[in-house]
Amino acid sequence: MRIPFTKMQGAGNDFVVLDESRGRFGLSAEQYRFLADRHFGIGADQILTVRPAPTPEVDFEYLIHNADGGEVENCGNGARCFVRYVHERGLTHKEVVRVKVHGGVIELRLNPDGRVTVDMGAPVFDPPRVPFDPTGLQPQACGDWQTWPLALDLPAGMVTAPVAVVSMGNPHAVLRVDAVETAPVADWGPLIEHHPAFPKRVNAGFLQIVDRGNVKLRVYERGAGETLACGTGACAAVVAGIRLGLLDEQVDVQARGGRLTIAWALSQGLDAPVLMTGPAVTVFQGEIELPEPS
Repeated sequence: MRIPFTKMQGAGNDFVVLDESRGRFGLSAEQYRFLADRHFGIGADQILTVRPAPTPEVDFEYLIHNADGGEVENCGNGARCFVRYVHERGLTHKEVVRVKVHGGVIELRLNPDGRVTVDMGAPVFDPPRVPFDPTGLQPQACGDWQTWPLALDLPAGMVTAPVAVVSMGNPHAVLRVDAVETAPVADWGPLIEHHPAFPKRVNAGFLQIVDRGNVKLRVYERGAGETLACGTGACAAVVAGIRLGLLDEQVDVQARGGRLTIAWALSQGLDAPVLMTGPAVTVFQGEIELPEPS
């Protein structure tokens, strides 16, 4: 089967976008993995799929598959690419687009400067909804919130990672570090991702606070490994920093692939929406022959 695709990126987080607005391709997990493969396929952190609106309250449905072929709830950088894609392809001319994702509904806005703002909805702190099982863990108070000490079994011995836990439609564990350049992302990331306290695994964020309005961030993404940027990870990191009393309500996040701006008005309550603004760029388009699923 031969299908058309568009390659896009947002702050270095790269995607293959598929248009199923006129019919579904019916891809298997194996075929999603092939598309994401950087040696044999196109290469991407995630595969994004555009589908028609399932209800009158939204404009489109948006599906996300990780590089391992598994479907996930949300992807912020992907959402920005999504809205640029549907505009460039003439699928909509609306400035504000409402999109159904697995984790709910998000609102996307294409700005005059070319950057895209995504209303990511309110963060989720309730452990069962993250989901997060803190059984056997003792929280450590910080600001008006807490971190949770995760025991990690490294070859050199046990270490403790005090993480803040939040969901942005997908689960995140945020660890504050002194410097992202030397943070143990490759060693600690997979251990945090697969920690038994997270029944659906978790994205691991490594957060360096530069000042109250600027941070640096690296994220080890669930099912993808470390990526150049993670939109929901940036949102989660800023929300965690604000709740821990370390950040102001608007923060610039420097990821390896570029800069994102995150705003969360905690002064308006915990259910205030998180707004993420950043770039979305089309790289190239093409067609690819998919192998038959085995």
